[in-house]
Amino acid sequence: MKVSVLAQNLSGSEIIKIAGEINELKKQGQNIANLTIGDFDSNIYPIPTELKEGIIDAYNHNQTNYPPADGMLSLRESVAGFLKSRLGLAYAPNEILISGGSRPLIYSTYLALIDPGDWVVFPAPSWNNNHYCDLTGAEPIIVNTRAENNFMPTADELRPHVKGATLLALCSPLNPTGTMFSKKDLEEICDLVIEENKSRPEGQKPLYLLYDQIYSQLTFGEYKHYDPVTLRPELRDYTIFVDGGSKCFAATGVRVGWGFGPAAIINHMKAIVGHMGAWAPKAEQVAMAEYLKNEPVVDTYLDKLKANIQASLSTLHLGFQALKAEGFAIDSIVPMGAIYLTVKVDYIGKTTPDGKVLANSADVNFYLIKEAGVALVPFSAFGTDDMNPWFRVSVGASALQEVEDLLPRVKAALSKLK
Repeated sequence: MKVSVLAQNLSGSEIIKIAGEINELKKQGQNIANLTIGDFDSNIYPIPTELKEGIIDAYNHNQTNYPPADGMLSLRESVAGFLKSRLGLAYAPNEILISGGSRPLIYSTYLALIDPGDWVVFPAPSWNNNHYCDLTGAEPIIVNTRAENNFMPTADELRPHVKGATLLALCSPLNPTGTMFSKKDLEEICDLVIEENKSRPEGQKPLYLLYDQIYSQLTFGEYKHYDPVTLRPELRDYTIFVDGGSKCFAATGVRVGWGFGPAAIINHMKAIVGHMGAWAPKAEQVAMAEYLKNEPVVDTYLDKLKANIQASLSTLHLGFQALKAEGFAIDSIVPMGAIYLTVKVDYIGKTTPDGKVLANSADVNFYLIKEAGVALVPFSAFGTDDMNPWFRVSVGASALQEVEDLLPRVKAALSKLK
């Protein structure tokens, strides 16, 4: 049947394709440690009790009609307080937009700023920017990053590509790597954006900065989250933030995200989100507004969540480093934030016991699924080529014991390769 060019050319989620393979093997009775989805098992990581009770109470009080297009005022006020107390960012309620998670915020940022053919610069690996370019007709300018810099882009890597671009899309802590910008590296990128905008003639669109910080509350140890507007206040007029409660409260299904930035742009995004009908449910907004105001309860929840996630990530990191020390072609980057570990499994070109050559990263991944009962996501799902030996590991859906148990299986499976 004849459909649109967009529908014909839009590629589906590579992660969902891997999930399909996992589900088939599970149907056959196999036990697979699914480290693919950037989500939480709600039986391992339930949402805060106070938030859950608040949602139930809001439904019991019939908070079930349409919310305002930009979100409940009470929630926008609570978000403003949360941003000020947690990050030192001062944004008024009219500069904040509530939506059903963070995806509508990213999509509406693209739609509000990008015309077909405009250039969007983003690093590889990164999450879904290629798909948002497809959806908006933007020209993707993909900047490959390096393991030596924790796969975070640098100003020097971005500099050749920002001239004439409309949007620079960044994320920290980064999905898929769980790594973060250092203060120095982000300052240099901020200065690059400022320099570029000063060079543009009147009437030309500025270079806008989309800054996805949905994992900003999930950082570990000495690693600190930085943002462009705190480092360079003059970027306030050009920066649109994407944030929300989905990750920091293990509340991906609750669907409460918040974006913030210049009021004029937020107003355009509000109209777009309204036409999509991509609001967060009213009861969830009412409950989140009350929950965010209870700072001691929020602190207690975050402390426990971060400790448990860090335990799983550190167990994996130390386990992979032990395999590396034994001579396996494996590496990993110390976990800094989010729910991800970056792992190198450098076995492309090796041969399986049944004589199959692992021709690319997808082959390596499916070999591990079948032989080790472990599913990862190759960086090729995030914009790199399929010969890249690095993978994303997500621990949100796995208990610590499951993480500990998978390491011997990985060792045994890799030992069989020639």
